[in-house]
Amino acid sequence: MTTKVLASALPLLAATVLAAQAQTNQATVTGSQPALASIEQTLADIKNPVPWLTWGGDLRIRNEYYNNGLSLTTDRAVSPLFGGVHEQDYFRFRGRLWTSISPVTNLSFNVRLAAEPRDFLNPSTFDTFYDHQGMQWRYGIVDTLNIKWKNPFDLPATFTVGRQDIFLGDGWLVGDGTPNDGSFTVFLDAARLTINLEDQHTTIDAIGLIQDGRPDGWLPSIGPSSSVPADPERLTLTDQNEKGAILWVANKSIPTANLDGFFIYKHDDNLCDGPAGFGDNADIFTLGGSVSGVVHDHWKYSAEGAYQFGQKQDQFLNVGGDNPLLATSAQTTGFRDIDAFGVNSKLTYLFKDCFNTQLGLNYEFLSGDNPNTKNDEMFDSLWGRWPQWSEVYNIYSYVQESRVGQTANLHRIGPTLTLTPIKDMSFSASYYALLADQEVPTRSQYLADIGQAVTGSFGRPFSDSGIFRGHYLQGVLKYKFSQHLSGHLWSEFVFPGDYYVTKDMITFLRAEIMFTL
Repeated sequence: MTTKVLASALPLLAATVLAAQAQTNQATVTGSQPALASIEQTLADIKNPVPWLTWGGDLRIRNEYYNNGLSLTTDRAVSPLFGGVHEQDYFRFRGRLWTSISPVTNLSFNVRLAAEPRDFLNPSTFDTFYDHQGMQWRYGIVDTLNIKWKNPFDLPATFTVGRQDIFLGDGWLVGDGTPNDGSFTVFLDAARLTINLEDQHTTIDAIGLIQDGRPDGWLPSIGPSSSVPADPERLTLTDQNEKGAILWVANKSIPTANLDGFFIYKHDDNLCDGPAGFGDNADIFTLGGSVSGVVHDHWKYSAEGAYQFGQKQDQFLNVGGDNPLLATSAQTTGFRDIDAFGVNSKLTYLFKDCFNTQLGLNYEFLSGDNPNTKNDEMFDSLWGRWPQWSEVYNIYSYVQESRVGQTANLHRIGPTLTLTPIKDMSFSASYYALLADQEVPTRSQYLADIGQAVTGSFGRPFSDSGIFRGHYLQGVLKYKFSQHLSGHLWSEFVFPGDYYVTKDMITFLRAEIMFTL
């Protein structure tokens, strides 16, 4: 562990020095600017060879290392399924190629292809590659395929039908439709109508979606995606087949109080085929809104809240099994009434100095399921299962108590400092105190039962007698080398509290480089 941290500190220092040197060189070598402008123009002409066609591509290379991020401990007796593979070190190579064809004015056809092979230096914890090392080629996928019609019938609107990326507000509830593939893709299969009422400073989004949990559910994948009945560990995009309807209204008439209101309906159908079917049957209704703005030129704030009702059936609740702590639970695997609530807020002071320094205070609350009631009080993050504030904790570390990125049962509070030390470089540092709403994890029995079936021993990493999840630290350094090249260094450390059985530190380190045409 110490070796890994020291090894990560050296590239961090080197990147800082090189970035500063690059900045100096850029300021002194002014004679090359006309040549660079000529190269950029040539590249732009290549990407737009005719007026009705544009194309582009990017390549993202990541090295990610984490320890105890998924297992939560090195103790196999406590985490039978993941304790033996608690340390992960792998490379991710995501390549994408896209094009947009516009046969007539205001009408475009958009396509994007994506693939992300991964090279595991340690035995993997991932899907069908569990406990394997080496290259996992996975599959390619069409992650964008839509038709976009702007100003239909001369109306102030845009209509998009097909596979598309959708990010509403700050992405708290709608940001990623494919959480199980780990930021490889984020699309939703949807029809979206956006109405822009400029005079009223209002935007209205009406969206209907049908999302299949399989990579080849609607379109064939490029290469095998393990989506065959004989494979009990099929690769999935999400944990269930999903349908939904979203109405989102945003008004910016008052600069100090931008208002958003939304209604979201989500219907879930469990995939029902072993480990890949770790999902729900549900009808979830969400009502909520947000307010944000800048006050007195130095204070920026945002506050968002939502209430959920409906019904949900989860076959893998904390009932039965070999855990005596849950033997008297009032929960049931039948349908239960949903009664859940969530809040996400931030208050930031803008120093308005030469470093663009900002200091913010964050607070988030997501209700957890009370095992002493027959209702379901767990807040469902809907299509918000992406790394909103952590790359390891609210993604991987939740797997043993809910699902990938299914953050719930949480109080998160703490400051974030951001600044720009030099041009094109940003640095941020965050601390959060993490607490649970309920002592008993929202859902944790299912993976414990699988661990017992695979290893012969039962174990759960949760104490069921504490609410302090732990101390969370994060540091991020980003630098944009040029218009086509950027990168970052990312680190996270979690010091677990009494919510867990063991106190093994959770570590996450990442180095990324991104090339864009």
